[in-house]
Amino acid sequence: MGKSKINSKIIYSRNPKEELLYWVGKYNAGKVFLATEDTVNKLWIPTFSDFFKANGIKKVVIPSGENNKKIESVAKIWEFLSENGGSRKSLLINIGGGMLTDLAGFAASTFKRGIDFLNVPTTLLSQVDASVGGKTGINFGGFKNEIGTFKEPVAVIINTGFLKTIDSENFISGFAEMIKHGLIYSPEHLSELEKYDLGNVDYGLLQKIIRHSVEVKEHFVASDPTEKNIRKALNFGHTIGHAFESYAWGQNRPIKHGYAVAYGMIAELYLSVKKCNFPPDDFAHLTNWLIKLYGKFKIQENDFNALFELMEHDKKNEAGRINFTLLSGIGSIEINQNCDRDLIYESLLHYIKL
Repeated sequence: MGKSKINSKIIYSRNPKEELLYWVGKYNAGKVFLATEDTVNKLWIPTFSDFFKANGIKKVVIPSGENNKKIESVAKIWEFLSENGGSRKSLLINIGGGMLTDLAGFAASTFKRGIDFLNVPTTLLSQVDASVGGKTGINFGGFKNEIGTFKEPVAVIINTGFLKTIDSENFISGFAEMIKHGLIYSPEHLSELEKYDLGNVDYGLLQKIIRHSVEVKEHFVASDPTEKNIRKALNFGHTIGHAFESYAWGQNRPIKHGYAVAYGMIAELYLSVKKCNFPPDDFAHLTNWLIKLYGKFKIQENDFNALFELMEHDKKNEAGRINFTLLSGIGSIEINQNCDRDLIYESLLHYIKL
């Protein structure tokens, strides 16, 4: 796969401290800050504490959890930066999962009309997806990532050592975005994911596979930074997946983002068979694999209207149409596919019956 160029520097590092030292050295003393979340603050920040202290880096800690991805948390970061002398020439280092990198990236992109930020993702999901590509955002009004900006970090430092402390559910959640990258672009990447032993994680091999996955995202982001055209490929599984995620959140039975995307991919693969002649044998194989990994989110037919209303609100829609990215084959995308209500309900009914 040819390496695409985007403005962020993606660094696959065995020593994150060394990389951070290089970037901190680019900014004036007292102008570098840290944003992190509760869980990471307990698990990982102590290993960096001497480094932060030696470099005069103050931190702000946001409570962990998707329910804290909100404007109040952004305001906490704005207030922290303002009270501690943050300026337009500051750097905000964001260490945490996708919730934190999305939220703190949004805070940085709007503070004083935008300051530099650097992401150190600590979950698989954030390493392969959330921290890469220049999307920032927060949840608002019951909708996921309803408010946000396009602003790339100056760098993303990826180290699989951070993944040794995440639980299996969070690990598998991130794996779903990697599966999506294989489906939309690279049969070879999809094959290496199917062969990867999730029961015996090889972190050295994983770093190589993460690089392959990130290169897929870089390809689409570099081609279409603000999602006007081909970058929509990255939305595969997300139109229905985000509806599942928002619906589950509203019902107080939240599901991980990657699980929602996996369920969305199952439903959207069905649409792909019906609309784009995706091979039925591949559909059956992939559906069985995804259910084996992710199980199913329980819904009933009387949930369909609420799910459809959430899809109608999706940011990717145009001219009142629900806009899907579908597949005509593994690695063959079909963007801007419109599906009517009956076909969407048919896909959800098929999902229920699996």
